Amino acid sequence: MNLNELVPVAGSNRQRRRIGRGTGSGKGSTAGKGLNGHLQRSGSGKKTYFEGGQTPLTRRLPKRGFHNPSYVKFQILNLKDLAEHEFEGNEITPSILYEIGIINDLDRPVKILGEGNITKPLTMKVHACSKSAKEKIEKAKGKIEVSSRV
Repeated sequence: MNLNELVPVAGSNRQRRRIGRGTGSGKGSTAGKGLNGHLQRSGSGKKTYFEGGQTPLTRRLPKRGFHNPSYVKFQILNLKDLAEHEFEGNEITPSILYEIGIINDLDRPVKILGEGNITKPLTMKVHACSKSAKEKIEKAKGKIEVSSRV
């Protein structure tokens, strides 16, 4: 048997019904849409939330809460997380943290918090830093560079 000899089982494939192709087709004239009205026109149809004129559920339920459009969700990183790892060189960037597996996403900003201690002098390039973390890094003779674009 060759690929060009394969055929579907008889009756398994049916041709689609071609509507609107003349009265002899059985689905001509109005093409199964009935007589006049907006449902017969092209592009017609009800919205998915339409409930027959009753006030839709989306309008009956109260609106709750507030979404702050300027909210930034940081990836939190404590000094104790940094102390557990050995770094080649002194400069630490989000891409290095991502490679090691400390952070999960390169697109989200990184913030360093001051929980734990650090003894090695490290140069950090991050998006945000707490005051206590900055003090501890500088106390270990390290440097921190905070910028919105790293």
